[in-house]
Amino acid sequence: MGKIKLLFGLGAIVAVIYGGAELIPPYFSNYEFEDAIKEEALHSTYSNRNEEDIRETVFKKARDLEIPLSRDQIKVQRSGSGQGNGTLSIEADYSVHVDLPGYPVDLHFTPSSRNKGVF
Repeated sequence: MGKIKLLFGLGAIVAVIYGGAELIPPYFSNYEFEDAIKEEALHSTYSNRNEEDIRETVFKKARDLEIPLSRDQIKVQRSGSGQGNGTLSIEADYSVHVDLPGYPVDLHFTPSSRNKGVF
């Protein structure tokens, strides 16, 4: 009976480690991506960059982080009249498929940031 408990315990530990190794990287990449979006929104609010340039920068960051995202899934909206005025909003919406043994799962992420100018 003791060997069965030991094998079951080791199996549970291996399952938790494997699940963590599969599930943690997408969450960590999303955290880094959301941080990059916030930084981009902060800097771009006070620049004359247009929405397409901002979208391209965000898309390149997603590609660097190996996030499955197309340019169409990135929404950039600027309101206001110029540098430092108004609001800049950046949003993305994507899913990551993770194949766990016997339980495939799609993780859905919606990172976003909104920054208001001071003027």
